[in-house]
Amino acid sequence: MDWVSIGGRIRRQREFLGYTREQFAELLDVTPKFCSDIELGVKGMSVQTLCRISDVLRLSTDFILFGRENAESSSPITQLLRSCSPSELAYAEQLLKTFIMAMNAKKNRFDKRFFFCVHSRWGMDQISPL
Repeated sequence: MDWVSIGGRIRRQREFLGYTREQFAELLDVTPKFCSDIELGVKGMSVQTLCRISDVLRLSTDFILFGRENAESSSPITQLLRSCSPSELAYAEQLLKTFIMAMNAKKNRFDKRFFFCVHSRWGMDQISPL
């Protein structure tokens, strides 16, 4: 087993999800020192700890241990979505829709301001913005 690589994958996902080492340790019911040792590859872990890490980080045990990913799940967000239950997916879908709508509204406001500024600058004030 390449414990250093395993620990690196765990650490990258923990940081991606925004957990501090202390928060992560609490979720796993282990000490922060033990988490540090796992992430640095100093210590291995039991199957039970591996399964808890897999659940908390929403990674497959195969990926944690061997770094293998399916071709279809190359991005962290894809991995997260694949690990969601049907009810969690429904919430995730609503969140993504809300996010997209907010980004589109923000872009729309920018586009309208840009349109107005360009026309005002070129002396086309008589054309009203959308």
